[in-house]
Amino acid sequence: MSALPAGFDPAAVRAVAMDLDHTILPDSLEFSPALVRAVGRVRAAGIEAIVATGRMFASARPYALELGVTAPVICYQGALVADPASGEWLLHRPMDVALAHEVIEAVSAAGFHMNVYVDDKLFVEELNEEAVTYARHARLEAHAVGNLLEWLDRPTTKIVVVGEPEELDRLQDGLRARFDGRAFIAKSLPIFLELAQPGVSKGAALDFVCGRLGIDPAAVVAFGDGANDVELLEAAGLGVSVAGGDAALGRVAAWTVPSVDEDGVAGFLDALVDSRP
Repeated sequence: MSALPAGFDPAAVRAVAMDLDHTILPDSLEFSPALVRAVGRVRAAGIEAIVATGRMFASARPYALELGVTAPVICYQGALVADPASGEWLLHRPMDVALAHEVIEAVSAAGFHMNVYVDDKLFVEELNEEAVTYARHARLEAHAVGNLLEWLDRPTTKIVVVGEPEELDRLQDGLRARFDGRAFIAKSLPIFLELAQPGVSKGAALDFVCGRLGIDPAAVVAFGDGANDVELLEAAGLGVSVAGGDAALGRVAAWTVPSVDEDGVAGFLDALVDSRP
């Protein structure tokens, strides 16, 4: 397989949009030197680099800055877009309190741990194993507040359910049936099920960012590995999945690169720069 798709025009690319975890960020939670170099080459070629992640802004921002990204960062599955340099929030579409309470009741009844996000901080009922695991993954502190229903009186940017992959699959089916059309529901990683305000997605946020940058989304190459990346790949001119990613990407990705451990995205970015006039 060649590094770039047949018929693809490297000279037409104005931006690349990249998910973090398992797309360009491996389980070590450290970028490879090859990826950092490749993103630097892309930016030097005049191509915007955009980070599009389910992570909190506070968790995603250090990674964006490490890559030298200056474009607005898409985080919380697109519920929040913020400037990586100034920290300014440019777009925020939180889940209203009534819907959040209904989600919390449903998830609690099913016996799962939840993360709730307000003011770019992570809140949980108790610091159990799931909370500590997630906080370590995000490299942030989790704040225990007791009963979430009693505590939450403000809109929440998103809710994340943490659990075993197969159990979350069953929960996802039930939640989608109950909240059909009333909430964004998708897995970001096998052990994380995410819920947000309806209409929220990385794809909608990419349209917003492209508008600010004066870029046609058709001139964007987007990379992802999870079910939460479907809309991102759909919104871009070229959607690229990472080997081993969620099966849902099979219907929207026009190209596939090797896994994050094989620096698949870095290889594509290098080929992109090398193929431009």
